[in-house]
Amino acid sequence: MNKIKEAFRNGKAFIAFITCGDPDLDTTAAAIHAAVENGADLIELGIPFSDPTAEGPVIHGANVRALNGGVTTDQIFTFVKNLRHDISIPLVFTTYANVVFSYGTERFLATCQEIGIDGLILPDLPFEEKEEFLPSCHKYGIGFISLIAPTSQNRIAMIAKEAEGFLYIASSLGTTDAKSEIKASLSSIVQIARQYADIPCAIGCDIATPEQAKDMAAIADGAIVGSAIVSLLEKYGKDAPAYIGDYVKAMKEAM
Repeated sequence: MNKIKEAFRNGKAFIAFITCGDPDLDTTAAAIHAAVENGADLIELGIPFSDPTAEGPVIHGANVRALNGGVTTDQIFTFVKNLRHDISIPLVFTTYANVVFSYGTERFLATCQEIGIDGLILPDLPFEEKEEFLPSCHKYGIGFISLIAPTSQNRIAMIAKEAEGFLYIASSLGTTDAKSEIKASLSSIVQIARQYADIPCAIGCDIATPEQAKDMAAIADGAIVGSAIVSLLEKYGKDAPAYIGDYVKAMKEAM
C-alpha cells in the first residue's frame, strides 16, 4: 500500500478515474496509456456495477455501457495483469461492496495483490463497517482508501486517524458529477484531516476544468477527475484516448 504515496512525491498528484470496459477494454487500455503519458500520477479503475449508487448520470452511464458490452470482473483482472507490463504508477480499484462480496473477499483481494493493484475504494461502505474488508486488505497489502464528505464534520478526525494510502475528500454532497462550481469548505476539511494524519489528501467528485484543478491543488495534495474523463469516452468512444491525453496534460499543467 506504500506505493500509493509515490503518486504524491513529485508535486501535486493528478488522479484519473476510468471505468473499465467503457466502451471496451482495448479503449480502456489506450485511455490509461494516454493519461499516464500526459502526467497522470495514479489511475482509479472502476469495476462496473449494476447499481452504482454513489455515481452521477455520467459514470452511471459508463457502468451500463461496460456491463452491456459483457465485461466481467475476471476479464478486468486479466486486463490489469497485462496492463502492469508497461504501467508502473499506482493503480486502485473503485467498486461496490457487493462486487467484492459476490466474488469472495479473500479471492478478490488475493487477486488484486497478484495483478498489482495498490488500493481499494468502496464508496457505498460506511467507515464504521470497514472491518468487513480491512483485515483482508492488510493481509494482501491492499490500501483501503477512506472517504470524507462535507457532512462528515465530527467524523473527520476519526476517519483521518485510520486512513491508508490517501484520503479521498468528496468536494460536494450527492453523487459524483462534474459541476461548474465547487462550494464546500474544503480547506477546513483538509486542515482538520492533516491535524490527525500524515497522509496525502486528494479532492474529487466535481472537478472538471484546469482552473478547478489549480484551486484544488492549492488546498490539497491532489485532484481526482472522473466524470469529465468519462464524458470524453461517452462522446468520442474508441477515439477518446487522444482527447483524454490532451485533457490530462492541460489539467496537470494547471496544477
